[in-house]
Amino acid sequence: MDIAAFRALEPLCWRAPSAHNTQPWRLRYEPGAIRVGWDADHALPAADPTGRDLRLSLGAFVETCLIVAADAGLRLEYVADYDDQHRWVGRLRPARHRYPTPFRTSEVWERRTDRGSFADAPEADALAAVDAVARQAGGLVRAVPDAGRVGALLRAADRRLYADPTIVAELRHWLRLDPAHPDYHADGLNDRCLALSRPAAAALRAALAAYPVLRPLGLPRLLAAADDPLARGGTVLVLVAPAGLDRPGQVEFGRVLMRGWLTLHTAGLAAHPLSQLIDVAATRTALGALLDVAPDRLLHVARVGRPTRPAPHSARRSPRRDRLSE
Repeated sequence: MDIAAFRALEPLCWRAPSAHNTQPWRLRYEPGAIRVGWDADHALPAADPTGRDLRLSLGAFVETCLIVAADAGLRLEYVADYDDQHRWVGRLRPARHRYPTPFRTSEVWERRTDRGSFADAPEADALAAVDAVARQAGGLVRAVPDAGRVGALLRAADRRLYADPTIVAELRHWLRLDPAHPDYHADGLNDRCLALSRPAAAALRAALAAYPVLRPLGLPRLLAAADDPLARGGTVLVLVAPAGLDRPGQVEFGRVLMRGWLTLHTAGLAAHPLSQLIDVAATRTALGALLDVAPDRLLHVARVGRPTRPAPHSARRSPRRDRLSE
């Protein structure tokens, strides 16, 4: 295995998506393999108590590593070896052939989450293509038919999450609303990626700083009503998993999710995750009923459309300081 060649590619692999842009993945170089794991300090125990988004992001990272390596001519394969206790998901190891993928490193680099306005909804052929990606793995992608109902569910989910002090504290930890923040260019959710103006970012920062006082006075409802992403266009798509998907299976579907995002990207489309819809039990159940799908099969939700302008790249840490402990 050409370790030096893969190490040089790591900054490109770090372009994988993660909830709150925590970048939880970690690598450990071993004789003949590279172990993929995660850092518990970069998980979201309050907002993601089941670890669903964590495992999806780890799978997306694995897929990104394979795509970037293949485009550079490196022959790697992924072997799953999920272990909650030691916090790893599997290994990258030498393979006889390059990983077969239609995607290139340039698409990994250019893909980004977009919280801005969308001019058009996805065309039928793009929806069919991303659905085909999911069906190859036993899942499917569904478009939500009732935008008005989804908007009501989104506001209900946001109110529930903003009412939870532990979730809000966790969010504040990962927000980077001022360019002076020491981690503004490293990780988390900054004002540019949240599509916030400077006054809006300052207002949000002040509101969250006063959260203990303002929460009983109705702040969660005000925060939930402050933004309506569905008004910025697009179609809400839901990734539906096979029934009974286990934790290693969620990692595998993170790989499926990454392939789906890249499929949308190559069609000129962008995605804005709306995970809160399935983070809250009541709205998850309602969304499942709307789609006539068992709620526990709902794995990922995003607003998808054709962006009106390029979104900024989210920040990334230097991979050199992100290793699994020996």
